[in-house]
Amino acid sequence: MLSPAQQNELQSAVVHHLADRFDEAAGIYERIRAQAPDDFQVNHLLGALRHQQGRAREALPLLEKARRRMPRSAPTLMCLGLVLSALGRHREAEKALGASLTLAPNNPEGWSNLGAIYAVSARTTEAIASFRRAISLQPDYAPAWTGLGAVLQASGRSGEAVECQNRALELEPQNTKARFARAQALVSLHRPDEALADFDAHLALRPGHHQARSFRLFLLNYRDDFSREELLAEHLAYGRAVEEAAPAAPPPLPNDPDPARRLRLAFLSPDLRGHSVAYFIEPLLARLDRAQFEVVLYHDHYSVDSTSERLRKGAAIWRHFSGWADGAVEDAIRADAPDVLVDLAGHTGFNRLELYARRLAPVQVAYLGYPATTGLRAMDYRLTDAVADPVGETDHLHTESLRRFAPTAWAYAPPAEAPEPALSPGLCGEAVTFGSFNALSKLSASTLALWRELLAAARDARLVLKSSGLDPERFGRQLAAAGLPLERIQLLTMAPDVPAHLACYAKVDVALDPFPYNGTTTTCEALWMGVPVVTLAGDRHIARVGASLLTAVGHPEWIAQSREDYIRIALGLARDRAGRRELRAGLREGLRRSPLLDHAGQAERFGAAVRACWQEWCEKQNTSADAEFCLRT
Repeated sequence: MLSPAQQNELQSAVVHHLADRFDEAAGIYERIRAQAPDDFQVNHLLGALRHQQGRAREALPLLEKARRRMPRSAPTLMCLGLVLSALGRHREAEKALGASLTLAPNNPEGWSNLGAIYAVSARTTEAIASFRRAISLQPDYAPAWTGLGAVLQASGRSGEAVECQNRALELEPQNTKARFARAQALVSLHRPDEALADFDAHLALRPGHHQARSFRLFLLNYRDDFSREELLAEHLAYGRAVEEAAPAAPPPLPNDPDPARRLRLAFLSPDLRGHSVAYFIEPLLARLDRAQFEVVLYHDHYSVDSTSERLRKGAAIWRHFSGWADGAVEDAIRADAPDVLVDLAGHTGFNRLELYARRLAPVQVAYLGYPATTGLRAMDYRLTDAVADPVGETDHLHTESLRRFAPTAWAYAPPAEAPEPALSPGLCGEAVTFGSFNALSKLSASTLALWRELLAAARDARLVLKSSGLDPERFGRQLAAAGLPLERIQLLTMAPDVPAHLACYAKVDVALDPFPYNGTTTTCEALWMGVPVVTLAGDRHIARVGASLLTAVGHPEWIAQSREDYIRIALGLARDRAGRRELRAGLREGLRRSPLLDHAGQAERFGAAVRACWQEWCEKQNTSADAEFCLRT
């Protein structure tokens, strides 16, 4: 039992703890624990604090000791469950939370925390039920509304998610978690301006929340009023903030600087599943030379599907990081000791960019998932091509060294179940139809203005638009405000499966690429379905993806250099009925012969680029070793 003086000290620590002065609280807790190592209170409180700091491995033994001292403490069992979940031990976490709720069945916090654990385990039905149980026990419990909204948003019910976060913010206007979660739901609903406002409000209250700052950077790419220099400045500010928070001296890396040896090549991504990133990385992973590379895959999303299972079979090591705290992920990656770590996420969605600032591998590479710099000096390279990033024109926009490793940076794997191209409206005696199946967020004001001009020039033409999260009423108002003729526009909601989605290209004669944020998967799909694509080449990678893809498939004539050029090319394709008929029949075969579908060649080029990056690191290490030897002798 603690002495009266120690109890007073403990109360002082609790005051610091509740005020989020964690360092002050921890110092007092540690001092008391040194004097009373088996005390229940101090072990519980210090364990809870370490969990709040994201230091789950330190929290675990403290909470386990507290549980041994008081096995029927519902709060200790609840904290223990949260820590186990942060360490990826979700089944054990469920058991601990269940035991806590057996002791305190009417605790809304316990039910809300159990819902969060179900959510990261992809048990959506149970998660929703747990959050609703918490709300039924305490209707004004804001964290349960926030958790329910998050799981609804993750399951595609973004409109309901916004309503849940609105309720949480009514209850607690300063609830940063709710505002962050609402911003994410608004992104899914293609309401980027509202999402940006929420991210800005969130960061005003939590300026050190780098995940929110990262998500905000992703949204800035959609803006057509941001110069590339302004965008770079935002990324550099993020990089400085993250690197200032990283340890000054990260642990040494054990990797042998042998330039010729077999390399452990790891990929970290939330998208090793049915996602567009997987469409482009899977053909490379399948053909990488296993004599040169041992492939390690880190999947960082709760969803595990048939694509995940295919990728898992080709990996020497597969780890599922869903719900893991950053510290646990860092420990796991350091234990694996990859030679090269490739990030496939960048600032898209949830990512682990903060870990790269701590130097997890000798060579760290950004590729595929994000169309701009990470802003991190610790990210060594970015793999791209000379069309998306012309030599000398975009290098200064990156903290990474650009490696233009192939004719095009992508390797597209068409869906095996894709239907054969069907005749489009303009080939069946109907009006020529332009189309775009890109996310609505990409349809910037500049894009809509140009499409208005195009439809004014092609008076009989129609326009078909298709996207996830399309609200016809809301988006119709946006189109009307942009001056587009609604009577000539068809809006399509999402198709039930991939074949049905691709079949919708039968409604399109000429596909239109948006700007400044070009399509990637949508452009490849259109081309595979025999539909020519018109793109406007811009001044940054994100606005030159279309140019890269069209150059790779042998149709640079569809790349516009100006708005007037864009309209000219689109009108030319619309008027060339015979040419479009020929494309419908032959474009797919042209893709098969192009670098875009040269999967074996692309895998070889990718492997060579990775090897070259590794050799540069080895050369630096060996040069440093030689210099140190000379100094000693």
